[in-house]
Amino acid sequence: MRVSKRATGAVALGAAFALVASGCSGSDSDGGDAGASSDGAITIEGTQPENPLVPSNTTETGGGKIIDWMWTGLVEYPNDGGAPRNALAESIETTDSKVYKIKIKENTKFHDGTPVKAKNFVDAWNWGAYSPNGAQNGSFFADIDGFTEVHTEDPDGAEGPQKAPEPTAKEMKGLKVLDDWTFEVTLAAPTAVFPTKLGYSTFMPLPDAFFTQKPEEFGRKPIGNGPVKFVSWEDDQMIKLTRFDDYQLRDKMKIKDVNVRIYQDDTAAYNDLLSGNIDFMQQVPVSSLAGDKWKTDLGERAIASTTPSTGIIAFPIYDERFRNAKLRKAISLSINRQEISDKIFFGNRKPADSWANPLTPGAAPGNCTSCQFNPEEAKKLLADAGGFTGKLTLAYNADASHKEWMEAVAQQIKTNLGIDAVAEGVPTFAVFRQNINAHKMTGMYRAGWQQDYPDVENWVNPLYVTGGSSNDGQYSNKEVDRLAREASSAANIEESHAKFAEAVKLIDQDVPSVPIYFGGQQSGHSEKVKKLELTNVGELDITSVEL
Repeated sequence: MRVSKRATGAVALGAAFALVASGCSGSDSDGGDAGASSDGAITIEGTQPENPLVPSNTTETGGGKIIDWMWTGLVEYPNDGGAPRNALAESIETTDSKVYKIKIKENTKFHDGTPVKAKNFVDAWNWGAYSPNGAQNGSFFADIDGFTEVHTEDPDGAEGPQKAPEPTAKEMKGLKVLDDWTFEVTLAAPTAVFPTKLGYSTFMPLPDAFFTQKPEEFGRKPIGNGPVKFVSWEDDQMIKLTRFDDYQLRDKMKIKDVNVRIYQDDTAAYNDLLSGNIDFMQQVPVSSLAGDKWKTDLGERAIASTTPSTGIIAFPIYDERFRNAKLRKAISLSINRQEISDKIFFGNRKPADSWANPLTPGAAPGNCTSCQFNPEEAKKLLADAGGFTGKLTLAYNADASHKEWMEAVAQQIKTNLGIDAVAEGVPTFAVFRQNINAHKMTGMYRAGWQQDYPDVENWVNPLYVTGGSSNDGQYSNKEVDRLAREASSAANIEESHAKFAEAVKLIDQDVPSVPIYFGGQQSGHSEKVKKLELTNVGELDITSVEL
């Protein structure tokens, strides 16, 4: 599940997307004003990160939210869903949407006390783009001139006998340090959406210390430049963070310590929330939604919000059993999304009917024709595809509330198509994601998406372009790739969105995945929290917390 991040000047590009609710409630019994709580601590629910914490190699939320708290990028996305604005960037200037001059604020620091300089961005981006380094998010640098010289792809996939050719360069020619606080980015073609992307964690700076050690060693004791710094990490137990007192930008911490308790069971986390053992839970269990039990349990501490995310089930198209688009469409048409919304989520999720979440700028509603419920057409398509032999597994991570809806989907496929479909849980999210990234899935699998930055490009390029950072099922359509390239290099947003709409029409014909529901989030906090806000994607804005 690729899910990113960020909240909280000015890039005048990119439209604002829908408002995400923020919560403010609770008891004053454990503290008064923000000053009185400035040395307090909170414990929040989290999951084991898949990989060591390196920004350009993190593609899931367990590690992603930690990176979002530990780093501050060039731009940020306000909690209220407003347009991106400058954070560490003093200015981002362009006259042609191809050459960007970026000046950063002077004398800000990494957590090791070293200054954040222009070279720290350039070096980090070059490292992330250089394909032998294996950064999962390397494709996000594809806009930059010289990317194709530093990033090559394995022509027959990880399991094939061929190997990716050696890159002809180690650094992108489109990156140039002008002075300590200024660098220039030249893109391969004009790209109007480029500044909007720069708040995504892949584009964070890395300290000089990163380049003196192995990436996995750095990632176990990461050094960022954000409002909190790393203290310790005990696998499957706890990640501890503390306030970075030398943080000089706008959003400073109002409390001192943040403990991320790692759970393998969201019901256990919810019980800890109710008993006051943790102070925030981003998504309460599905079992607490019936009859609005979670609202009764939490009272004013319950927070409902709408987020730009979609629940998806993906196909391992590298498995020959799933290469027939008619089969994939048949499975999608056999699923009654409204019934799942009503009976499993009790109306707290909306049935998905489009490929990009409609809260996203440039996303068109209702463009997923395979999202319609049509069991008769599904049966015809399945017959045309030659049927499906054997068991169809639908895998999900069992440490969050996915069992109920995945089992419901499996039952609908079984009932409406006669396929022996069964949902199977994988104990932890980290192991689940490792299997997906290793292309070891032998059946369909849960693969939800939360946008990284507010533009429809983020719902196409990473997911459905050949070699995309989160194209885990290895879907490939050369015409989709061509249209996406043209859309990504459009000189203005309107042209870009029009081209992406053309690409989505082809994606809709191919059905590389199955959108199921649009995100609705039900969060809660403890009585000791006086105030908090959620980010534009529903994560906790830790700089907003007051006790």
